[in-house]
Amino acid sequence: MSDLKSTNSSAAEPATDNRSLIKAALDIDPWLEPFSQPLIDRQLDFKKWYADLNSSEGSLVKFASSYHEYGLHADWNSTSITLTQYIPDVLEVSLVGDFNDWNVNSHKLNKVNNFGLWSLTIPSINGEFAIKHDTRYKIAMKLPSGEIIFRLDPWLRRATPSTENTLYEGRFWNPPPQEKYQFKHKRAQFNDREGIRIYEAHVGISTPEPKVGTYKNFTQNVLPIIHTLGYNTIQLMAIMEHAYYACFGYQVTNFFAISSRYGTPDDLKELIDTAHGLGIKVLLDVVHSHSSKNVQDGLNMFNGTDYYLFHGGPKGNHDLWDSRLFNYANHETLRFLLSNLKFFIDEYKFDGFRFDGVTSMLYKHHGLSFGFSGDYNEYFNPDYVDGDAINYLMLAHKLLDDMSQLENNFKFISIAEDVSGMPTLCLPLSQGGIGFDYRLSMAIPDMWIKILKHLSDDQWDLSNIVHTLTNRRYKEKCISYCESHDQALVGDKTIAFWLMDKEMYTNMSKLSENTPVIDRGIALHKLIRLLTFALGGEGYLNFEGNEFGHPEWLDFPREGNGQSYHYARRQFNLIADDLLRYKFLFNFDSGMLSLDTKYGVLDTPQAYVSLKHESDKVLIFERHGLLFAFNFHHSNSYPDYKVGVETAGTYVLVLSSDDKEYGGHQRVEELDEHGKPYEYFTNNEKWNDRSNSLQLYLPSRTAIVLQLKSKVF
Repeated sequence: MSDLKSTNSSAAEPATDNRSLIKAALDIDPWLEPFSQPLIDRQLDFKKWYADLNSSEGSLVKFASSYHEYGLHADWNSTSITLTQYIPDVLEVSLVGDFNDWNVNSHKLNKVNNFGLWSLTIPSINGEFAIKHDTRYKIAMKLPSGEIIFRLDPWLRRATPSTENTLYEGRFWNPPPQEKYQFKHKRAQFNDREGIRIYEAHVGISTPEPKVGTYKNFTQNVLPIIHTLGYNTIQLMAIMEHAYYACFGYQVTNFFAISSRYGTPDDLKELIDTAHGLGIKVLLDVVHSHSSKNVQDGLNMFNGTDYYLFHGGPKGNHDLWDSRLFNYANHETLRFLLSNLKFFIDEYKFDGFRFDGVTSMLYKHHGLSFGFSGDYNEYFNPDYVDGDAINYLMLAHKLLDDMSQLENNFKFISIAEDVSGMPTLCLPLSQGGIGFDYRLSMAIPDMWIKILKHLSDDQWDLSNIVHTLTNRRYKEKCISYCESHDQALVGDKTIAFWLMDKEMYTNMSKLSENTPVIDRGIALHKLIRLLTFALGGEGYLNFEGNEFGHPEWLDFPREGNGQSYHYARRQFNLIADDLLRYKFLFNFDSGMLSLDTKYGVLDTPQAYVSLKHESDKVLIFERHGLLFAFNFHHSNSYPDYKVGVETAGTYVLVLSSDDKEYGGHQRVEELDEHGKPYEYFTNNEKWNDRSNSLQLYLPSRTAIVLQLKSKVF
């Protein structure tokens, strides 16, 4: 590994007038000091791009509004249609479709400049649009070789499967204004107390029936479930159009089109608007890290070259994902991607983004076969780091900041899927960071799967678990999760499957015996989720169905399974049956989330862990006025277990995983003989480096949460 300081002699002594750009980052993490110059260089490069775009394009917001101009657009006042495209390295460009019998000579575009810009205006015909709504169309191009190729419009708003082959077809989406969905609700706002609680969802699988779900089904049947549970944010996957359903939405073919398999653009707008009416934000899982290799219905080889918006040659290929990589140094690539972000905020009212594959973007090696050790050289070595991608991400966050000012300071959310832990990734631009609000704590689900796969209950290492849950960068917020869609896919197992797969199809009915396997599985499922929720981050994420221990993995229809939809669904019907034990886990998830809605646990400083007792398997910590006590022991229960607590006073129980409503055994007293909440009183004996202590009954495989009811002064 090369030494960054040896490649840049000024690394430790940057120009003093530029240090203000990163002073806040250095104050937060002094270990960044030797890497001041690369941090400053990132800021300077970003500021230069921002200034240049403001100068050449009017503003960054205007630049990102290019979707209003590029592509095919209808003017309802004049009933004319205009097509504008960036297509370099071609001789001619034509608009073809059903409206002109696909004649390449009928509607040729005019060359606007020598930089690849083409345009055409099609006048009204007898007061009507020359191209009807939902008409099929393509862009035809004559290459220098004389060959004529046909491609889908990169900016098209609608693509649907062909009835003639396996390809997708471009559609001119232009319904009458009076038929378009009109938003009724304002964007949802968080209150000052609560953190972000994310329900990761895929519209297509959100039905118990073995078929593709719809936006309408999600709106009518899934949104109420999410609202009941207490999630305040939905992260929608697989929305950007993807020709191959089984890619889970990560091989995007049409960036401005939403997946037509779920319904129409108006259907998605209704979904988001309804969520806003319930006080729920909606995030788009945006894929700007790579693009599908599809040629006929994707961006690849659009103008006959391999470098249209992408890097040419091997640099433009992601070997593991078999996809194309964007050239973030290209002016028109930035126009396309930044416009894509603004389009989804403006057109569909999304409230922010979860950026997929950020690790692949940040590094020239894309994280492939690279084990991140935490050595800061890995994050700042120019041989490793893709400065152009970092600049794009900084411009994207500056765009979100600028748009926030235009929308009454509404805070648009951004989340990075990054496994590398790059410093400053989740610091604001103003503090010398890249700008993300959160990064996903991707080590946590890996830890839980390894524990469940390889260790018996008495081998669980509480110190290692706590370290993994709390090992995050100071002042850079994280989203914790036990399992996301990755752990639900066929080939892996969900936590519920690892715990109970032998008996999930036979003993999840309350009419059957509560076997040791089921009893253990339900108990540990609750403890794992509560511990991850309370200790693992400043936000929390759950993949749909996992909250109630969905009994099956996720597998999309493909050749290997006979194109079956049997596993490409979520069986929400299971929680509607009061005779099934899935309802217990569902109820507990709601009770757990209420800790944040009532007491504001998530968006607070890290917990103080006062006890990790390996032989007792007891874990104690305090966070934001709540006392958490976990007993992971498989059989030992502890009466009058002494625990430390900092604040003296009277404590009351606010959550017990052993509650009967949650499938427990009701071993913890919740009410006294008068029917009032059972109270726990501290004494002034110091314990485990805390100023006071109290005694608790900790049943085996149980977690309890207490709140300070009143202080002793």
